[in-house]
Amino acid sequence: LNNNLLTNSDFFTGAFPAEYGNALSGAFDLKMRTGNNEKHEFIGQIGFNGFELGAEGPFSKNSKASYLANYRYSTLGFFHAIGINLGTGASIPQYQDLSFKVDIPTKKMGKFTLTGIGGISYIELFESKKDSGDWSFGLSSTNTKFASDMGTVILSHLYFFNESTRIKTNFSVQGVYNATEVDSVDNDFEVKNPYYRAYSSEIKYVLSSNIHKKFNSKNNIALGTSFDLYNINYVDSFMIPGATMFLTRLNSVGQLGLFQSFIEWQHKFTNLLTLYSGVHYQLFTLNSSQTVEPRLGLKWNFHEKHSLNLGAGMHSQMQPRMVYFFETELTDGSYTQTNNDLDFSKSNHVVLGYEFLPIKNSRIKFETYYQYLTDIPVLESHPEFSNLNDGDFFTINMNDSLINSGTGKNYGVELTIEKFLSKGFYFLFTSSIFDSKYTGYDKIERNTVFNGNYVFNALTGYEIKINNRSTLAIDLRSVFAGGKRYIPVDLEKSRIEKTTVLEWNRAYEKKYGDYFKIDARITFRLNGKKINQEWAVDIQNMTNHKNIFLESFDVNKGELRRDYQTGFFPMAMWRIYF
Repeated sequence: LNNNLLTNSDFFTGAFPAEYGNALSGAFDLKMRTGNNEKHEFIGQIGFNGFELGAEGPFSKNSKASYLANYRYSTLGFFHAIGINLGTGASIPQYQDLSFKVDIPTKKMGKFTLTGIGGISYIELFESKKDSGDWSFGLSSTNTKFASDMGTVILSHLYFFNESTRIKTNFSVQGVYNATEVDSVDNDFEVKNPYYRAYSSEIKYVLSSNIHKKFNSKNNIALGTSFDLYNINYVDSFMIPGATMFLTRLNSVGQLGLFQSFIEWQHKFTNLLTLYSGVHYQLFTLNSSQTVEPRLGLKWNFHEKHSLNLGAGMHSQMQPRMVYFFETELTDGSYTQTNNDLDFSKSNHVVLGYEFLPIKNSRIKFETYYQYLTDIPVLESHPEFSNLNDGDFFTINMNDSLINSGTGKNYGVELTIEKFLSKGFYFLFTSSIFDSKYTGYDKIERNTVFNGNYVFNALTGYEIKINNRSTLAIDLRSVFAGGKRYIPVDLEKSRIEKTTVLEWNRAYEKKYGDYFKIDARITFRLNGKKINQEWAVDIQNMTNHKNIFLESFDVNKGELRRDYQTGFFPMAMWRIYF
């Protein structure tokens, strides 16, 4: 979603409220802003990463109805074609997207809203087009193509029965298509054989309704229900080594559903002490697995500048839908789906936080948390494996015969120091020190792939007023984080078998080097009577630090290779508002 279209949104981590479900660690409730219902406005932008056009305004002078629309198109391919080095070699992401929102308030029937977003994208990580000095992000000795298309339309209705009671109902349709194609490449960069094919499509229908009721100054109740219906079509296959045919691991067409409901109660014991409590319920129609998840929160403003908050809750999440349909070939040549009965993965979370407002426009926040995860899918034939480590690469692990016996735990402390924008200056510092572990089928505790142990972020900016019409802004952002964990490559076995062989007995013991990046942005704004303009220069990774993306085995050269993330990369942008 384009950040130019966002309004205040809710981001929850840890023990989040009962309204949100089917998530283990957090929820991001993104909200698109409403278009200007008083005058028409337009925006145009062009930069290294693409161009953008936007419009908003009222439908008529006699109505409060409004529209908002925005379109973006990638121009990276154009800049690459004219010889500008984008830092990604021949691997240029291509994308375009369209977003819109229509708001129609009525006098007696409430407010109707129609929201839509859609986009198409693909990237080719082709070894056959890679120059010797290029950094890349794909698997060695392969040509890999990823494509992804999506579209969503949401019809919403908000109705106030009176000042204390409202109901909001949503109906949405979402379509998603993903494709992955991998071909092997030889030493001469010629394509040898098709190696892997995966295609998935989903059409999702969602109907939800929430009611909020304020009984008095101390008590509020919210309850709601939703049903997600998925029509799915999954195909996944790979070439058997030494053969000329594909082995099908997944070929499913079907329908499944997820029913959710919740109830929340907010009670103010005093103006300083507030209780948040609730229960979330889920039912997965594929195998009738269900969960009941109590949630509890407490906030105590014991001083005008000091507050404490405590949160605890149970949370659960169904597995990635494709996982349920992986197929196992039997001795008679038939196939069975051994993952159909997988239960929800579950989490128990406790969070304690302290917030201090030392001076005007500033905040210091300290938080500590503990999360224990259960019913994580693991594999008896591969005891070091856990689905908790999914998500660090482009695809998910394809395994059948999974069972819900794995566990995990995350705990740590976080510190935030923030000065909100005032007098042209702001800064934000966040730090997180944590530990993240899991157990597979063998019950041995190991690091997760995400256990970098620490992350530090710093942002700052200053705006200089040149005159009544123009300003100059300078912004800096830096990230320092522990490197990603990895499974080392067994070089000798990889050379013998001519494919990547990992040392799973040493899974995630080691980390890549620390991640470090500094970005800078300089922006000049010029305000006119009817037209405002903005010029900006972004410098990504201004120190050109080489952050490791992946270590893999180069089949053709018989050696290890390291691919790195994007290095020093300047970008320019021009934006006009009228």
